[in-house]
Amino acid sequence: MESGKRVKVIACETRPRLQGAKLTVFELRRDGVPVTLITDNMVGYVMDKGMVSKVVVGADRVLRTGHVVNKIGTLTVAAAAHFFGIPFYVAAPKSTFDLESRVEEVVIEERSGGEVRMIDGCKIVSDDVPVLNPAFDITPPELITAIVCEDGIIEPPYETNITARLGLRRFL
Repeated sequence: MESGKRVKVIACETRPRLQGAKLTVFELRRDGVPVTLITDNMVGYVMDKGMVSKVVVGADRVLRTGHVVNKIGTLTVAAAAHFFGIPFYVAAPKSTFDLESRVEEVVIEERSGGEVRMIDGCKIVSDDVPVLNPAFDITPPELITAIVCEDGIIEPPYETNITARLGLRRFL
């Protein structure tokens, strides 16, 4: 917007803690960016209807292989974007790059089932219903168009280009 581009955002609610609805929408509106909120399971619908020209997500961690660890649901969005031929970008500061861990070493946090059993303090299912509540998922590099960091754009092959971008010759 500062560069004169017209940007409109479709933000996912980001269940179960609703960070997209509570935080992302708030920040975008505060900055004057037009935003529409959808439920997480509407991603395929809006892509199929041609309402999305590109996807940009953040990252909690980027591995040297280009695997991206991010909030749960990122993998689903990436898979839908891939299916519909929509570019999928990851915006991440260099501080999120983990050049040592292998993807099979990443431990996904399993959060309390209470987060899913309730929405904003209102119970939606009884306590005896088993709940699976991983906080993150891992998006494989094959689904990622490019990774954008403060030094520029990193494109595939990620292991080679992440290494080059961060100025490292080899990994221990």
